[in-house]
Amino acid sequence: MVATHTDPVTTEIIRNAFIAIADDMNAALIRSAYTPVIYEGKDCSVALLDADGNVLGQSAGLPIFLGNLEICVKLTAELFGWDVFKPGDVWLMNDSYMTGTHLHDATIYAPIFWQGERVGFSCTRAHWHDVGGKDPGGSTDSTSIYQEGIRFPPTKIYENGEPRHDIHELIKRNVRFGYGTIGDMNAQVAACRTGEQRVQQLLERFGYETILAARDSIFAQSEVLERETVRHIPDGTYTAEGFLDNDGIRDEPVAVRLRIDVEGEQMTMNLDGSSPTTRGPVNCGFAQTVSACRVAFKMLINPERPVDGGTFKTLHVTAPEGSIFYASEPAACEWYFTPLGLLIDLIVKALAPVMPQQAAGAHYGDSMVIHYAGDDPRHDGRPFLGGEPNPGGWGAYHNGDGQDGLINTVNGGFKDIPVEILETKYPMMLRRYGLRTDTGGPGRFRGGCGVYREYHLEADTVVYLWLERSVTPGWGLFGGGDAVGPDVVINPGTDSEQHLLKANALELGDGDVILLQTGGGGGYGPPHEREVDRVRRDVLDGYVSLDMARQIYGVVLRDDLSVDDAATRQLRESMQ
Repeated sequence: MVATHTDPVTTEIIRNAFIAIADDMNAALIRSAYTPVIYEGKDCSVALLDADGNVLGQSAGLPIFLGNLEICVKLTAELFGWDVFKPGDVWLMNDSYMTGTHLHDATIYAPIFWQGERVGFSCTRAHWHDVGGKDPGGSTDSTSIYQEGIRFPPTKIYENGEPRHDIHELIKRNVRFGYGTIGDMNAQVAACRTGEQRVQQLLERFGYETILAARDSIFAQSEVLERETVRHIPDGTYTAEGFLDNDGIRDEPVAVRLRIDVEGEQMTMNLDGSSPTTRGPVNCGFAQTVSACRVAFKMLINPERPVDGGTFKTLHVTAPEGSIFYASEPAACEWYFTPLGLLIDLIVKALAPVMPQQAAGAHYGDSMVIHYAGDDPRHDGRPFLGGEPNPGGWGAYHNGDGQDGLINTVNGGFKDIPVEILETKYPMMLRRYGLRTDTGGPGRFRGGCGVYREYHLEADTVVYLWLERSVTPGWGLFGGGDAVGPDVVINPGTDSEQHLLKANALELGDGDVILLQTGGGGGYGPPHEREVDRVRRDVLDGYVSLDMARQIYGVVLRDDLSVDDAATRQLRESMQ
């Protein structure tokens, strides 16, 4: 049933209603969740789909899931047929080779029926803190998917509106924090039910034919706008490459190589030449590789327009099977997003020469994750498990500085855990938290600064670290300088001081200190072209040191931090 026409005002109302429904779903999920990684960190995303599994609306959440939630619905239909979806049913999937992500990302989705007809789907994805792998919360040294946790193909967890208690018990008995995991699962179910109710209300108001007509118009608008934008990019081949520090097992760089071919309205992103599947856990299912390419595409092509079923029709992605971007069983996938963050930056870099006003210097790149586990002496030895990504600096662009201390492109709406929550939930104190001076790449516009967080442990704690992008830190564009990469210091300033970027099950004790430091973003344009007063303000604000102001920016400040105009002019002339 497809109507052929609806007026523009009604179409716009319905388009915004789709997005509002997705936002309501996301709010229901966050408010109902049991674990801080969701209700504080917001490590979740939702989407509203039509009856064929095409995106109607997606909430603000993790961009790396852009246009990816529908793959779960479509794969389920491929396996069992579309008639498998019945009223009241809810499904679960987390298989890394199907969804593309790691096993922690549980996708829960449900069909929406109205007047006896399937009219859409509500989909959610959230990070389950533990999925029963060899290490609590996930390993940094896994070499096989079987070490990483319990793995679900499309699995029905509610049937005819009733819970499948056998599946719930299976989940609970295979994870370390069963009560909280089932709570988070049911929060996702609640979000699906919220989407169902809101869609049914929308249908009661406008009717199905009008909704379909508006959908078709929305999809057509998105496709036309994207084709027009891509058509204005000069035809040609654009390339870029970079390297991960290592795969967590072998201390060897891991190559990410990209070729973009633009021809008319079509853009193809080809990952031939990228590293084969690694022994360590930086492999990724192809579905998520497509999503990462979509993130970069959307950053450059009509970023102000929401994603829907008409988006990405002009984009094609290819990757060699058996590579880090097209993993298959039994490749380890725990840190699947690490090559994707680099890939997103490389796509922007490749197209920067022909899209200079849309491009930005590379950002700090990875999620910079710390997580920790142990027994809490404040609560009679009750087990605890916590963790978070950490923000860093973003790249500068043609008309502005990069953002300081912002979460990475992969994670989008994710937040680091508030100090108050961290100190309440876990036996540790966060003594210092701030921006790292001189970590942003210098330029006419300065790259954003990374951050530092200093954890003081108050109990024996097992710590896991995954920090990346020291081999290929945030690079600058058009004469802008590169950023400073990450570093983690254990017990800084003591005889036992050590520097790490990755660690699995590192045993630390009461009184030990972890100073976690993230990298910055790349600069844009030559540093000596930066306005003198902006450099001075950077020094006053602690973003730039006096030494960098003089040596890199060519700005000489007196002891009272006023500008020595004559010395500055002379120094800058010598730099030019």
